[in-house]
Parts: sequence; structure tokens; C-alpha cells
Amino acid sequence: MTQLSDIQNELHALAEQGLLRRLSPAFSAFIASLDTAPAPDALLLCSALVCELEGRGHSCLDLNDLHPHPGRLLSWEADTWRALQARGELPHDARAWRQALSGCRQVRVTPAPDQQQPLVLDGDRLYLRRYWCDETLVAESVTSRARAAGSPDTAALRDWLDRLFGAAAGSDEPDWQKAACALALRSHFSIITGGPGTGKTYTAARLLALLYALAPDARELRVALAAPTGKAATRLKQSIDGALADLAGKVGELPLAELTAGMPATTLHSLLGARPDTRRPRHHRGNPLDIDVLIVDEASMVHLEMMAALLDALPAPARLILLGDKDQLASVEAGAVLGDLCRDAEEGAWSDETMAYLHAATGHAIPGRYRGNGGPVAQQTVMLRVSRRFGGPIGALARAVNDGEVEAAQAVLRARERGVLAWNEHARQSEVLDLALHGREGAPASLARYLALLRAGPPHEGGHEQWVREVLAAFDEFRILCAVRAGDWGVAGINAAIEARLTETGVLACRGEWYPGRPVMVTRNDPGLGVYNGDVGITLPDPGRRGSLRVYFGAGDTVRSVLATRLPQVETAFAMTVHKVQGSEFLHAALVLPPVAPQLIARELIYTGITRAREYFTLLSPEPAVAAEAIARRTTRASGLEARVGGES
Repeated sequence: MTQLSDIQNELHALAEQGLLRRLSPAFSAFIASLDTAPAPDALLLCSALVCELEGRGHSCLDLNDLHPHPGRLLSWEADTWRALQARGELPHDARAWRQALSGCRQVRVTPAPDQQQPLVLDGDRLYLRRYWCDETLVAESVTSRARAAGSPDTAALRDWLDRLFGAAAGSDEPDWQKAACALALRSHFSIITGGPGTGKTYTAARLLALLYALAPDARELRVALAAPTGKAATRLKQSIDGALADLAGKVGELPLAELTAGMPATTLHSLLGARPDTRRPRHHRGNPLDIDVLIVDEASMVHLEMMAALLDALPAPARLILLGDKDQLASVEAGAVLGDLCRDAEEGAWSDETMAYLHAATGHAIPGRYRGNGGPVAQQTVMLRVSRRFGGPIGALARAVNDGEVEAAQAVLRARERGVLAWNEHARQSEVLDLALHGREGAPASLARYLALLRAGPPHEGGHEQWVREVLAAFDEFRILCAVRAGDWGVAGINAAIEARLTETGVLACRGEWYPGRPVMVTRNDPGLGVYNGDVGITLPDPGRRGSLRVYFGAGDTVRSVLATRLPQVETAFAMTVHKVQGSEFLHAALVLPPVAPQLIARELIYTGITRAREYFTLLSPEPAVAAEAIARRTTRASGLEARVGGES
């Protein structure tokens, strides 16, 4: 048996303390085993760290973050880093780290020839090979697509934009929705970003009308809609369909309803043809998607690997339009693709050529403050800035949190304006349960209507499907959002407590794994059953088989169901993590924070939780300082994508 080095012993000790995943020292040992020569301490440590960071959402390890210690990325105390330094011979700056890693056979140092090494050192960033390949593909693909500028007839474009949005008026600010459509017509890649209520899907609907209107043959244009989750895909389709219906009087002879009648909206997994036995989907560069235009909503949720697979499968002439809120939480998996691509969205950073094009196409003179030297992707990115949904207390709170203004956010919460907002600063778990079952003063939306419908059952023999729709709609009025999974204040603890309370009071019989009324969230894609990670359904009696239970899922105007026993990969969903509710909205959203704020709880999580609420928002925190710490903290993910796409155009 090979004797472990001091550094390896220290890595295993950190895993025992819960400061590293057990996978991280195991991966370090695997890297060391690929060479007969003893692995240097720098390689042993860096391979463990890059593995650990991948599990925390980072796509690489920036060597500059190793000095004086990697506390920002790993939440380690300085003493932990000093203990590692004492156990091994470690470099003291990025240049020395790079030099130490450059001599290792397990590391490819770009631009040296690829010999299939498992680690790649690109500048001062160390990658797991797969993530370097994904990041390179995404950067090269979006940059080349953004550069693939067409030559739209600006006169025809201007005519249609005026018809869809109205002629330019004497406003100091441009019509950003109009500008977004104009830029999307100019190349094969564009981004439309903005907060809730800024009209991203409203804009996308008009962009579709524009594409059909200017296409050589509108009937031959193949369009697809997609989103990371089934819920988000359904909402995208509903929003687009509603916005298209409102355009009937503006498109004249264009048969828009007929052209978009069969337009699909799917999950990205379904679109690409995800397969359970391999990471490689059915569609890829060798078998591309058969589409001309792809609109992807909730793009902030799309992780690096998924974005790479999507771009790999997209035909070169196809247009890709990403919709999303750059300020929301990044994906659970590694990467923060939308945030990296949108780094210049606030400022615009548009070239003189882009400014002139937008003026000619929209009739709006773009203010000089949006001029800059952004790269090709910046030239194809528009930020929508006017929210038509969040003009009141929820909007004010979201803006304060997004700006990191702790005192302003606390003041808005404590004002409790019109009962829209509430903050229980010293909450107990029992108060979380009371809110869930009964609502609160000024915000009655809770689980009460859903539970009443369950008790009442279907009104008559032929009304089962309508009753199911009502149960699903009632459940979606309210949701508890948790910042963490484990503990009394996490998803596991809150769900268990709600089940116990419902059983004690006789409202539901929450005994065993399956029971009537159990809300569940699917945790693994199963294309065979037509369910995908993040789908939420309600367990109800099967009207066709006495004693049998089915899980019912809503999809627009239709309801589909699956036998409960065929869904092993689910979890109870009275409460869900904030990550899992991205792409959803609730009449009343209640965000629950834990007593202690780990590094992962930052302003992006709070902002995302707030913006899930349509009319009412409640914050519950056992310790008020946790909210302040989270709002003051910004999430940073190590990545090279921003640098790769940020060059001047």
C-alpha cells in the first residue's frame, strides 16, 4: 500500500472535518497515480481544490486566489491554510504555482499540444479538462455567432419595429425592447436580460413576429422554445402565446397565429435528447438540431456543460436568443454563463457602429453613456430596464438587495407597506408552520385553499380533471423557499415539520412515503415518463384504480399523471430551495433563512427569492444579522469565460 504524503493526510483530515468533499482528496490521489514519479505537493493540493471548487459551482481554480489563502472561495479560516502550508512545500504566488504545475505530466499547459491530460492550465487558471473544453467551446461559439453580422434592410426593419412597438417618441431613454429586437436581427446570437416584469418574453414575442415578417419564406422558418425546467418551459410558451395573441391587429396580413400554432416549448434536456446511459445527448455537432431559431428562457439557470452541449448541437446558421435575469442565482452546477456573458449589460459598452445601427433601425438616438469598447457579445446584449410588475414595495426591496444596500432593504421590509412585505426577524419554526397553513395579516395566500380542496375531493364523478387543475393551481399560490437543504431551517426540516403538523391536526394522513396530497418535486430527468428535474406535482387518488395513487402535473391547459410507484426520484415539496423555484412565481413567497449564514447565502439568493413573489413576500429569519450578512455578500464564481468573450470588438 502506497504511503500517503503529509499533504494527502492533511486533505483527508479536512474531509473528515467536513471542509472538503471526500471526492476531492480521492481525485487528488487519482491524479497522483497517473505518473510513476512522486507528485509534487502543489499538484496534490491543486487537484483536490479544483475538484472541490467544481462542486461549489466554480469552473476553474484561479491560482491568484491561493495567496494569501483561498478563504474567499472555500470559506476556510486562515489557520486551515497555514496548516496545509506547514505540511507541504507550497509556492507563495501565482507565478510560482504556475511554474510548479507546468512540469507535471498530468497537466496540459496551453497552448501546448493536447495529450488528453485530465487537468488544463490556461494562463493562471487550472481546469478539470471537461470544463476547459466546455468553456472554450462556449466562448468560441458565442463570439463567432455574435460576429456573424447580417445586413438587415434597416428601412424594412424600422417599419416593422414601429408597427410592433410604436414610432420613436421624444424620450431621453431608448425603447430597450425595440433595441433588443433590432440587435437580434443583426447576428446569430443575442442576449435579452432584465429583472422580473421588464418584458423579456413580451419582447421575444415581438421578435418572433419580426423574424416571420422578414423571413424569405415565413412558413419554412423553424422555431423552438426551451427552458431549463418543465415549469419554466410551460410558462415561456404561455407568455409567448399570450403576447402573440395581442399582436393580431399589428401584423396585418402576416398569419402569425397559423405560423406559431405548433411551435414547441420543451426542456433543454428534452430538446437535446438527453439519454440516461451517457452524458452525450442525441443531438450534437454530428447530428444537429433541425431548427432556425431557438429562444431559451431562464438562461441564468443554464450551467456551463449544458450551454456547451446546446451550442454544439445548434446549426451554424441558426439564431440563438437567450432570455434571463443576470442578477439571479447562477446554476446549481458549475459555471455562471449568463452572468459572465452579460458583464457589460448595465453600461451597454456599444461601439459607434452598434450605436449607429440602433439609431437607424429604431429611430432612437442612443445616449452617449452607453458607448464603449465591449466585445462582440456585448454588441449583441440588451438590458431591459423598466419593470412593469415590480414598481411597489417588492420592486423597491429587490433593487435594494441587488445593489447590496443593507439598511435600505431592512427599512423597506420593516415598513410593511400595505401588507405586501413582512419580516419576522426572530422567527421560530412553529411560526413558519403557522404562516404556511394560515397565511398572515395582509397576505392570506397560504396552503389553506389547497388543503380545503383536498378535503372536499372531486365535486362529482365527471369533475376529477377540473378538481385536479384547481388543486395544482391552489398549491402554486404559496411556497416556502429555503436557503439551505439540511437542518431544521432547511428543506428537509421544514418539510418534515409541516408533515408532522398536518398529521397531528388530522388535515392529512402523512404516513409512509406516499399519501394523498403529498406535493413532490422530481429530482432526476426521466424522458420515458415525460418528467424532468424540477417538475412539481401533487399526489392524488387514481379515479380508475381504487387504492392507487398518481402524481399529477400541470402543463398549461393540460394535466398529465404518472403512477406514484414509478417515481422513485422525488422529494416532498411543501418547501423547496430557492435554486429549485427559479422560473416559477407564486402569489405569496416566504423565504426562510437559517440561524447562521454560510458563504453560499448571498444577495443573489435573497434577490431570487424576493422576485418569485407576485403580490406578497415574507422573510423569516431566526437571526436578523443573517439577512444583513447575505445582502452585503456577492457571489463570485471562478471562471475564464468573461475574459474570453470580453475582448474589444
